Amino acid sequence: MSVNVAIDRRGELKDMLRISDLNRGGLLTILDAAKRFKQAPMSKLGLLEGETVVLYFNKPSTRTRISFETAIARLGGVPLSVGPRELQLDRGESIEDTARVISAYARAFVIRTFSDDDVRRFAAHSSIPVINALTDRHHPCQVLGDLMTMQEIWGELRGRRLTYVGDGDNVANSLIEGCALLGVDITIATPEGYEPDIGVVKSAREIASTSGARIELMQDPIKAVQGADAVYTDVWLSMGVPDDERQKRMRDFAPFQVNASLMARAQPDAVFMHCLPAHRGEEVTDEVIDGPQSRVLPQAANRLPTEQALLWALITGALHE
Repeated sequence: MSVNVAIDRRGELKDMLRISDLNRGGLLTILDAAKRFKQAPMSKLGLLEGETVVLYFNKPSTRTRISFETAIARLGGVPLSVGPRELQLDRGESIEDTARVISAYARAFVIRTFSDDDVRRFAAHSSIPVINALTDRHHPCQVLGDLMTMQEIWGELRGRRLTYVGDGDNVANSLIEGCALLGVDITIATPEGYEPDIGVVKSAREIASTSGARIELMQDPIKAVQGADAVYTDVWLSMGVPDDERQKRMRDFAPFQVNASLMARAQPDAVFMHCLPAHRGEEVTDEVIDGPQSRVLPQAANRLPTEQALLWALITGALHE
C-alpha cells in the first residue's frame, strides 16, 4: 500500500491521489453520493458559495476539465482553470510554495500533470483538498465514473468480472485498485512489456485478500475476455509518443484490438467500456464502440456526478481512514 500523506489530524481523508487512498467504505460513500447528485444536481449549491477551486492542467483535457468545472459550479463555487504558463512554476517557484499560496486562496485544488511525485509534494504542503485528475501512473477520477456506471448496469458489483485489454497504463492501474476494493474480479491482458505497475498490483492484491476480488495478469486477450461481464480498453498511443515507438506499439497491440470477434468471447450480455478519447480503428472498432453493448457515453456522463460527490466528500470531511 502507498504511504498516505492525505490524512489530516482528525483522521479524515484530505486528498485523493489514487483510488487506494480510499477504503471500501469511503469509495461506497462517494458512489452513493454520486447517485444523489445525479438525481438532484443542485442539492448542495451552497457548499462552495463564495469559494474558488483551482484546476491546474499540464496536459490537455476534455471530460475531466469540463466535468470538474461543472461540478464546482453545481456546488456553488467558481472554477479557476490554469495551465503551466499561468503559474510561476515554469519560472522557478517551487511546488511547495505554490501549494501554500494557493491554499490561502482556494477551497480545493485539482491537478493533471505527469509526475505522481509532483502531486504528492503539492498535497503534502497544501492545507486544502488535492485531487489527482490524471498522472502517468493513476487516473482515479475516471475509475469513479467507471464504477458508478457498472453499479448502474449490475447493481451489486461483488463477483462480477471485468477484463481490461491493451496497455497497462494509468487507467488500468486505477481500475485494479477500484475493483480490488469492491470485490470485482479483474483480468488485465497486455502484450509482454506493457503490464500494469507491479507495485499497484501487489498492493491491490493485499486489498483483494479481504474483498474477495481476483486479480489476474495475462498476455492472451482471447482467453482473458472469455466469460467477462465487461470488456474495457484504452488508447495504445499517448501524446508525444515518438514515431519509432509508435510503429512498435501498433505492431505489439494489433492482436489486442477490441472488435466484434473478441467481444463475442465475453458473456452474451457483456458491455464494452472505454475511458475516451478513442482512436477508432486502433484499440476498438466502430462496430463495437457504436454498438448496442457500448457504455462509453454513460461512462463519460458519470464523470460529473462522481466528481461532484468527491469534492463534497473531501470538503465536508465525510471520508475517514
